[in-house]
Amino acid sequence: MTWYALLLLAVAAERVAELAVARRNASWTLARAGVEHGRGHYPVMVALHTGMLMCCFLEPVLTRRPFLPALGWPMLGLAVLAQALRWWCITTLGPYWNTRVIVVPGARLVGAGPYRFLRHPNYVAVVVEIAALPLVHTAWLTATAFTGANAILLAVRVRCENTALAQAAPA
Repeated sequence: MTWYALLLLAVAAERVAELAVARRNASWTLARAGVEHGRGHYPVMVALHTGMLMCCFLEPVLTRRPFLPALGWPMLGLAVLAQALRWWCITTLGPYWNTRVIVVPGARLVGAGPYRFLRHPNYVAVVVEIAALPLVHTAWLTATAFTGANAILLAVRVRCENTALAQAAPA
């Protein structure tokens, strides 16, 4: 269980790094007349991701679930791939990437990197991570509950982001 706790701490540290990048990028986009959308769902998203990490740790501890190599190792692989995809998205979008929906009016959509293949590749990374990370140590209740909650949240988030991008699109 110790190595799993260290993995979860590493993911939490990665989230802190994301927030630092997001804060810097928010300053950059707001200085260019960026407009924030969807402020109401943002605290829910933060709570969901924080709660998921806590439950990833608590469920295996409280239920005394063992590590199952046949499940754990493939799920760890998926979680690592999700992180790689997330950082590919972050580096591709550069200063336009954010944990919030902040759009600079008139800016063109990015069509490079993973955005050549998908409109919202970062959300693919989030979906995979929320399903896989708990299953690394058999936290199937956490995986199920947070995957469902995330699906509801992403329906709101993607709708918000698509509307914001359409409104800000160059003429």
